[in-house]
Amino acid sequence: MITTHAASLQHLLAELIELDPDATLTYDVVDGAPVSCSRAEFGTRVECLSHELTEVGLRPGQCVAVLLPNWSDALVWQFAAASIGAHVIGVNTRYNTAEVAHILTSARPAVVAVALNFHGLDLFGTLSTAVTATPSVPPPVVAVVAGPDGNAAHHADLDLGSGYWFSGSSEITGVRVPDTPDTTALTPSGESVDNMRLAVAFTTSGSTGTPKLAAHSESGVVRHARADAAIMGVVAGDVALCVLPVSGVFGYSLAMAVLAGGGALLMEPVFNADDTLRRMTQLQVTHCAGGDDLFGRLYDTWHSGEGHHLSALRWIGIADFLGRSGQIAGWLRDEFGTKTTGVFGSSEVFALALLWRETDPEDVRWNGGGRPVDSAMSVRIADPVTESVVPDGEQGEIQFRGPNVVDAYLGNPDASANAFTRDGWFRSGDLGVATGDGGYTYVCRMGDALRLRGFLVDPAEIEHRLAQHPDVHTAKVVGITDAAGYTQAIGFVVPAETDSDDAATVGSAELRTWCAQTLAAFKVPSAIHIIKAMPTTIGGNGTKIRAVVLRDYAQQWSDRERDFRHD
Repeated sequence: MITTHAASLQHLLAELIELDPDATLTYDVVDGAPVSCSRAEFGTRVECLSHELTEVGLRPGQCVAVLLPNWSDALVWQFAAASIGAHVIGVNTRYNTAEVAHILTSARPAVVAVALNFHGLDLFGTLSTAVTATPSVPPPVVAVVAGPDGNAAHHADLDLGSGYWFSGSSEITGVRVPDTPDTTALTPSGESVDNMRLAVAFTTSGSTGTPKLAAHSESGVVRHARADAAIMGVVAGDVALCVLPVSGVFGYSLAMAVLAGGGALLMEPVFNADDTLRRMTQLQVTHCAGGDDLFGRLYDTWHSGEGHHLSALRWIGIADFLGRSGQIAGWLRDEFGTKTTGVFGSSEVFALALLWRETDPEDVRWNGGGRPVDSAMSVRIADPVTESVVPDGEQGEIQFRGPNVVDAYLGNPDASANAFTRDGWFRSGDLGVATGDGGYTYVCRMGDALRLRGFLVDPAEIEHRLAQHPDVHTAKVVGITDAAGYTQAIGFVVPAETDSDDAATVGSAELRTWCAQTLAAFKVPSAIHIIKAMPTTIGGNGTKIRAVVLRDYAQQWSDRERDFRHD
């Protein structure tokens, strides 16, 4: 029996339907055109899937893996699973076999929702290989999802050992989910939640080891979504660009916030900057969140193309991965009056956990960090070794307590040991500074900070200076240890494209002089390499530069500065 309470996703959806059943909840892209789904239609889809999941025997507490692109179906699966007390783990369509196998082992999903073929990706093939690689794990039931175009060609063999059905067909005779163990390991935060019902789990970045599966309660999801919606100013009639995968915490948090505020979602399963700009203009998109890699592509395309008028775009939240946030925020402000805020969050505290307010000055608001979105959230800056709170203005680890903090880890009972302090604060692993007026400025990951001449330096400070040079497109700074045991800052720069082969191009010496004009001498990079492109990796929340690869380059190229145009 489906139960509904005030902090449930079912209650949130029922509330939206009661207010305006005909209002659009999602837009899917079919053959390049947006196709709307009303709140009432979405609710009917959720009810139908809930019935199917009940028929195959899915039980409260079990896990459902959702291997789908940014289709509205992915959200239907979240609401339907939650309606019977199950939780979902989003699986990025770009994950490889090992990553999918890790999820199968840790989360033990009883059902996997999968698109057979999407954008040339053999998602079922990846899933099948992952199941073969984990023989000790009971194979999940496969639910084939046709997607918004309704086209799901039959596959020769979709049975991985527990049966399959085509979602929406109601033809599920003989299909039963396997018995799966409960892999939930509650954290100190989860132990304090009454009537714990998990709703969603996200894969962490894995920057400190094997990725963890961080799970959140249904009440935590709804509360955080409502808090974000209020700060973002989402109201009925608004439309958000949902281009980051909802399988990741960034895309998911944005989607839930917009739904909680009564807005609609433009689901973009494949990102093409020109097509996305056209649909943003057509549907009058009001909100968006993402990394500066995403917005940078929109910026570049806008400046080289038709110049789509994004006059409705009121608010964006931006994460600075490539050092372009300031450039993008200035463009949006000057052209469309858009308000930009830096953000802070993670899989374990939700994305959009900290947001700046419109009243904060731009030199603060355009940086990572912000103010807690919920009064029930507690944040402190603490010494990561002694766990003592440091004074305002001094760097320390950003630590959290509250309803947004991870409630459980799946398949990793030891994960809490290093993730929480002795007195129950979650360790983010990020350096930050308390501003003294309720705000917290993000500095960098603790492992990325550079200790130069005894001073702790955020490499982003140097990167931003390099990126301000008119002939620089992208800049990244990493640290290496020299023969004497001291840390050296090493810069990498991708030059801006020019219209003429004869145009002047910036060199390493000029860039070091440029840095020295505004930075302390010890912050000027010891070497600056000019490279053709940054090594990157595509994750659930955006494209990030692979600093580990650049560190290898820096060690290998310690004899002289490289310039791809002349080497």
